Amino acid sequence: MDFDFSEDQEQLRDAVRRWVEKAYGFERRRAIVAAGGFDRKAWGELAELGLTALTVPEAHGGLGQGAVDAMVVMEELGRGIVLEPLAQSVIAARVLADFAPAALQARWLPRIASGETLMVLAQQEKRARYRLDVCEAKATQAQGGHALAAHKSIVPAADHADAWLVPAQLDGGIALFLVEKGASGVQTQGYGLQDGGRAAELRLADTPATLVTKDGLEALELAQDIGIAATCAYAVGVMDQTLAVTVDYMNQRKQFGVAIASFQALRHRMADMKMQLELARSMSYYASLKLGAPTGERRQALSRAKVQLGQAMRFVGQQAVQLHGGIGVTDEYIASHYFKSLTQLELSWGDTLHHLGEVSSRMQETAGVFA
Repeated sequence: MDFDFSEDQEQLRDAVRRWVEKAYGFERRRAIVAAGGFDRKAWGELAELGLTALTVPEAHGGLGQGAVDAMVVMEELGRGIVLEPLAQSVIAARVLADFAPAALQARWLPRIASGETLMVLAQQEKRARYRLDVCEAKATQAQGGHALAAHKSIVPAADHADAWLVPAQLDGGIALFLVEKGASGVQTQGYGLQDGGRAAELRLADTPATLVTKDGLEALELAQDIGIAATCAYAVGVMDQTLAVTVDYMNQRKQFGVAIASFQALRHRMADMKMQLELARSMSYYASLKLGAPTGERRQALSRAKVQLGQAMRFVGQQAVQLHGGIGVTDEYIASHYFKSLTQLELSWGDTLHHLGEVSSRMQETAGVFA
């Protein structure tokens, strides 16, 4: 099997990396955090690079690229711990392309591709604990469509979004709906996240909504798996830079007249960090490649990837702080921001223990050394 990236993918990687290095430096990121955690101008720059159109079908004004291309982009955005939620556009584009009626696709996909519309998934509820089949939001028939009553939590950049994909109970199952920002009964309460990003509580009270699909659980499972793959790739970029700044610090920091990078015990810890990074990278590739697999195989693969990435993120982040010492937790130094990002990513789309349970529940009777 050929794991080399194509020339186009390498050019895409270089373009995103140059933007991150030149246009999304540490000081700009700190200014965005201070302003609330989301910058519409930065979002527009991502759109100008063609990233919002990356996975939108060509028939709707997109580039029609696949999961590996998205993985390349997310890894580079992770290097700059970019706050704007590009993964949400990837999720929305795929869900609409696979599940929405043709008219809905024609209306929204070109707007997602151009960056005009930021559409985010609003699936998390307080009692769900990462479970997609736990949904208290309710949809009722209304004149000309449906109306939703819902309270969704930790919705990425929800108070800046132009539309939301919202699951709700309908006819004994879970359906997926599209809600526009200007609809009546919409309330958002924004707040900053631990990593500096933006989220909000989304409340809907008898809010008009458009049905995307009655197969809401299937659509949510696909959305979550895309989100996990994007998170894995982003985390690899964060860990790569975390390792780089730690190596640089150890080569500069001196104790007893020599660089601490020369101490054998610390070199061993750096080797362990590198090993965890490469394990995470391989599982990130695995996650993206499995997005096209049948549902059962895909779901198990993505949970496996999230378990390995969760372990790696925790190890790399904690070791980086330990090796830096006190400066590793100061707001003025970028290593602390990498650590906070890795900590939050470990909890995104289900934490490590949740996905360990998912992997365990999907094991067949033949699993294990005594089978």
